[in-house]
Amino acid sequence: MGMKGLLLGLLFTILYASGAIAMKFGLQSAPPLTLATLRFVIAGIILLTYLYVFQKGKYAVPNKRELWILFWLGLLNTSLFLGLGLIALQTVSSGIFNLFVPANALLFALLAFMFLGQTIRLKEWGGMIISFIGLFIASYPSLVGSHATFGGILLLFCAIISMALGSLIFKKTKISLPPLVINTWQVVFGGLILIIPSIILESGQSITVDLHLIGYLLWSVFALSIFNLSLWFYLLKKDAIIANNWLLLNPVAGYLLAAPLLGEPITKFAVIGTVFVLLGLYMSGNFRIKSPVEMVSSVKEVRHNT
Repeated sequence: MGMKGLLLGLLFTILYASGAIAMKFGLQSAPPLTLATLRFVIAGIILLTYLYVFQKGKYAVPNKRELWILFWLGLLNTSLFLGLGLIALQTVSSGIFNLFVPANALLFALLAFMFLGQTIRLKEWGGMIISFIGLFIASYPSLVGSHATFGGILLLFCAIISMALGSLIFKKTKISLPPLVINTWQVVFGGLILIIPSIILESGQSITVDLHLIGYLLWSVFALSIFNLSLWFYLLKKDAIIANNWLLLNPVAGYLLAAPLLGEPITKFAVIGTVFVLLGLYMSGNFRIKSPVEMVSSVKEVRHNT
């Protein structure tokens, strides 16, 4: 993986980890499903306007098969993952939430091995195991100090399973659409699916329009739903296994972000855990930067293919 892939992976990880913190702020002003619905409906309208008004003629509307695939991606990667995650955050700390997200890497690798015939090398499994050891070390203070409920933990399990299934469908169907188009329709379907559940389950609950709500919507819509989800599909197209492995850094990045934003101290557990996680990522291939000789060979190969 080159320097560009490394930087994009780190950027994705930082933005992704900020999601749980932003959710905590948003939950102070509105119920969870309402937050998710507002986020995805607003993002969907903006993305559709950009694609088919400002970029009219550049992007085609997906066909029936593609729309059906995008519906399932919206249900699994957007509605269920974020909806269940937001509900869980009412009774689970952001540290626990960020700890569960990397489970998607191992779960997806297992599903890809079972249903796609994906070969996972021994050192890649070893790298993920070492990273998980680091995750538990880094998240130990959050685990000890949390007041997570069994229901919240169960919801997180369901959310991660949903995300892994979404990645599997995306990889198996090999949908040939630009990442921006995929993200747009996934967000649109995700928001539409959430409208009815949010009305039924949260009707009558108060919504406070304040800085917490406005800040959450601005960050979640533009930084997360529009930019970072498009980046996620770009990384998935390059290599789905490595893309999911970047999620292994999520707890560490979330912990570092929570220090200045939520006042949580950076402990020795976080430092030791970070070392383990980075070592595991290196073993998995995420930090393998090409040498000058390899870079020259890659350039020659590209010129030959073009």
